[in-house]
Amino acid sequence: MPLTLSDIGWNDHFEQAFRAIAKEGWLPGRLIRETKINFSVLLDGGEELDAVVSGKLWHDAATDAELPAVGDWVAIDPGKPGDEPVIRAILPRLTQFSRKEPGKSSAEQVIGTNVDIVIVVTDPGPDFNPRRMERYLTLIRKSGASPVILLNKIDCYDKSDLDNAISCLRELSPEATVIPVSALTGKGIKELLKLVKPGVTLTVVGSSGVGKSTLVNSLLGEEWLWTGDVNKTTGKGRHTTVARELVILPKGGILIDNPGMREIQMWTDEHTLRESFADLTELAGLCKFADCSHGNDAGCAIRDAVHRGELSEERYLHFLNLEEEIRKLIQRQKKRQMNIERAQKREKKVQARNYEDRLDLERRQNPNRRSGH
Repeated sequence: MPLTLSDIGWNDHFEQAFRAIAKEGWLPGRLIRETKINFSVLLDGGEELDAVVSGKLWHDAATDAELPAVGDWVAIDPGKPGDEPVIRAILPRLTQFSRKEPGKSSAEQVIGTNVDIVIVVTDPGPDFNPRRMERYLTLIRKSGASPVILLNKIDCYDKSDLDNAISCLRELSPEATVIPVSALTGKGIKELLKLVKPGVTLTVVGSSGVGKSTLVNSLLGEEWLWTGDVNKTTGKGRHTTVARELVILPKGGILIDNPGMREIQMWTDEHTLRESFADLTELAGLCKFADCSHGNDAGCAIRDAVHRGELSEERYLHFLNLEEEIRKLIQRQKKRQMNIERAQKREKKVQARNYEDRLDLERRQNPNRRSGH
């Protein structure tokens, strides 16, 4: 049977949003791929269409994050026969999973939109890093999606390593679903496949070489992605997923696959950070001063808890590092916004000056012509 819109995540939210803006002939579709020159969109019935973004949509986007991204539902204007289809609008996103672009940029990089479940792949061994997992969980919480952690390669590690990793994840995020799996033996794959349901969108993230592509193959039920050779010394595989893409799964779910992430830079806010560190937030309420920076301030309840051994110093320092990272990000965003506003003001002044120059030229060329006629 051909794919329907509901098979790929369409619901009443998008239906109402589309009806509110659609013009005659426009079609709803979901972005499944982005190239340097256009987007691939999946339509009702499973038809795949290449389309470009309208000039107005480009102009109105204040940042790249407001441009179409893989996972978006959009309104397509197919035009007349022979015309290039055009994306006229992005329907309001239900969720938006983002990180800060790698490097010194203050821009937001959208990893996937309208995602229901974010699956983080790691292992109970060398790849497992509680601080990196905190970052992932903070970003997922901010996105609005549900977190699932896959502890892969359990056949390669001792039970104590697995138990320690699970215990750590329970402390970091009681609401996250944790699934121990082995892509090699197939253990845990059935539980993973229970997440795959018609209309549900998943995205899989994790370090390169941790077995992410092999697990994606399990979801697809075929060798969709090439899984590279594993280095015997490092235990790491080669980077296999090179582009973000939305794929329809055999059991009816939708997968947005992502390249391995080397940098998990924060794109969140203080409120979400506080939720991610609920235990520290509770302690902060006991600090002597309301504006305590939790550094060298007198009467800091968080620092006292570290000294008493009730809170690990590593978690405390990571909390401070994340706070500082977010503070710097906000500063860069404000500076960037100021630069954008200055550029817009300069552009308006130039436009106004050009307009006055045109009027002056018209007056000189037509001295008898009255202004406004």
